[in-house]
Amino acid sequence: MNKSLLNLPEAAGTHLLRMPMTVLAAAFCAFAISGCDSPKPIERNATEFDLVTTDDANEDIGTYILPQDTSILKEPNADQIFYGKRLLNETKRLMPDHVGAQMNCNSCHISQGKIPLGDPYINSFNFYPRVMPRSGKEIDLVGRINGCFMRSMNGKPVDRESAEMKAMVAYMEWLSQNVPKSQKVAINNAGEVDTSLVADTARGERIYYAQCATCHGDNGEGMKDSRGDIVFPPLWGDESFNIGAGMARTYKAAAFVKYNMPMGIQTKGLWGHGNVLTDQDAVDVAEFFAHKPRPDFPGKVNDWPTGNKPKDARY
Repeated sequence: MNKSLLNLPEAAGTHLLRMPMTVLAAAFCAFAISGCDSPKPIERNATEFDLVTTDDANEDIGTYILPQDTSILKEPNADQIFYGKRLLNETKRLMPDHVGAQMNCNSCHISQGKIPLGDPYINSFNFYPRVMPRSGKEIDLVGRINGCFMRSMNGKPVDRESAEMKAMVAYMEWLSQNVPKSQKVAINNAGEVDTSLVADTARGERIYYAQCATCHGDNGEGMKDSRGDIVFPPLWGDESFNIGAGMARTYKAAAFVKYNMPMGIQTKGLWGHGNVLTDQDAVDVAEFFAHKPRPDFPGKVNDWPTGNKPKDARY
């Protein structure tokens, strides 16, 4: 028995076939629109983390709620905070005199510094000043930011009294959400990998071309958009981070890669948040790209003045 394409009874199908096509089209459009004219917004719970004291990470004392960017509008210095957010996202474009590499701050600080294990800024405002092993002296937040400018972005330090530096600090202060200095958000800035693993560079090269080259390029050159702005940063070469950057160290880079890359794969978290590679995979691929040619850092002679240099340091 013949049926219409709509699987209607024969009489109904015959009747439909006799209707003008314009009428049929209008009917189908009305049906489609009726199902979509009042979409219900998707409700998402705000991301929350535990608050703990700086003296005892096991003492749960409250909750930190990750703020939405729209809440910046409620702040008295909203313009400054938004400017800081832009600078961290578009560092190379907005601060070319201070950035030598084709990098932005948020090339490494995932999702605007809001992702645990992705070098978040959430605790940064309260974490400093602090004595840092690499410098062997106390560093405040401005000093830490300038360390990134000179190393990770192979550039020049920013005047601590400049509008740009104050704006970047203001964004990090806003992200801290007035958490007292005696407390911290119970998240880790980076994950862990087995540092006893011995890297296999040849295997790392194969992993790179299978998992990383699509975004970072066959020659580690990264990717830019049609305007020349950075989409994915270069991992080696003259436009990449210099030898003094943390990402030039095998195990430090491996921890970042394992828990944050490749970004196109999502097993959990707010975006493609890693956990695709094993520890050995991450160590192998990190050894491959971290030891590629890159700019020198003359200030390296002053690093680890009290000893205890990490075994993966490039110098």
